[in-house]
Amino acid sequence: MRSIVFKFIVFTSVLLLFSCHRFKVRTLTYLELNDSIKKIYAPDGRVALYNISFKPNVKYLILTGESDQPRAVDLLKQKFNEIGIPYLDSITILPDNTLGEFKYAVVNNSVANFRSNPRHSAELATQYLLGTGLKILKKNNDFYLAQGPDGYISWIDHGGVVLMNDRDYSVWSQSGKIIYSESVGSVYQYKDNDAEILSDIVLGAQLKLLNIGKNYYEVEYPDKRIGHIKINEAEVYREWIQNVEPSGELIEQYAREFLGSPYLWGGTSSKGMDCSGFTKTVYLMNGFVIPRDASQQINAGLDIDKDLNLKDLEKGDLMFFGTKATTGKKQRVSHVGIWLGNDKGEFIHSASQVRLSSINPSSEYYDEFNTNRYLGSRRYLGNPDKLITNLKVDKVLTDLKP
Repeated sequence: MRSIVFKFIVFTSVLLLFSCHRFKVRTLTYLELNDSIKKIYAPDGRVALYNISFKPNVKYLILTGESDQPRAVDLLKQKFNEIGIPYLDSITILPDNTLGEFKYAVVNNSVANFRSNPRHSAELATQYLLGTGLKILKKNNDFYLAQGPDGYISWIDHGGVVLMNDRDYSVWSQSGKIIYSESVGSVYQYKDNDAEILSDIVLGAQLKLLNIGKNYYEVEYPDKRIGHIKINEAEVYREWIQNVEPSGELIEQYAREFLGSPYLWGGTSSKGMDCSGFTKTVYLMNGFVIPRDASQQINAGLDIDKDLNLKDLEKGDLMFFGTKATTGKKQRVSHVGIWLGNDKGEFIHSASQVRLSSINPSSEYYDEFNTNRYLGSRRYLGNPDKLITNLKVDKVLTDLKP
């Protein structure tokens, strides 16, 4: 009897050892596959989601998590099938089906604040302007995870947007618009200088155009409110985008309009902006949607100063600053500004406030700190790039595609 018990214990131990070894191999294979697929489809979590994990089971792996990259998830399952790893698919593909038909939204405030997490106390991640179209990915209580025209993914509270289904969003996106062309102003309830203010409005905001009067545009908000904007403070979007001629001069013109505007982490409007929000807004008014953050903006356009001597820079080029690479440590981009291309060596950027700085030690605006951490420059003008949207070609702000 003891012999039988001993043999059973040995057999069970070997079986468990084999099972553990097989599970370790399975886990290692999964992790390698998962990591390689994420690097291909979602290397930057700010613009693409691929958060897949697993739970072990006696007979198979349970795949859990979420992703807005269905092709990536399909590839993962395909590879599992090829290798022979049994699994149960419990992955949520975004947009989440619980949203029903409301998978789009349009910003309904002059500036909507988007957070890094679904709570009001969370860090301000970015902002989008009135009239901007969004793709809704999922809901968490009163917050929506949304993706903007620049691809950035963050959380907006329900009060800042109007949800829309496919039909309503199509009507909105195909309607004529106005674009606001002053730094900041007001929308009025009636065509009267003494009328009550309906809301504020900032540079780059868009509203549906209903009628063109002698002194006012009649406009409609995403929530159907009707307002009026002074005709000398806005332009018909279609005409504006046809006529805008992006150039170093126009970039400098808009950049200087923001001089003195306060720095705001996550800000992208004339109410306050961080360094990359400043460059993003200036380029928007030149007809481009560019990446959100400085560390993303450095990957777009043409690298025109690999030697870091500033000799080939032109007005309007973006200058990047941060920590230089060392052995075992990658370069870290943390700041961006706009080169002004004058004989004073000046650039303009948002740091404490939008201000002028210079690389010239004899200048009153000499910026020793940023001069010493200069990392290089990029040229967007005249250099088409998949990361830069030319609004003359792609109506991304008014026709966001899933």
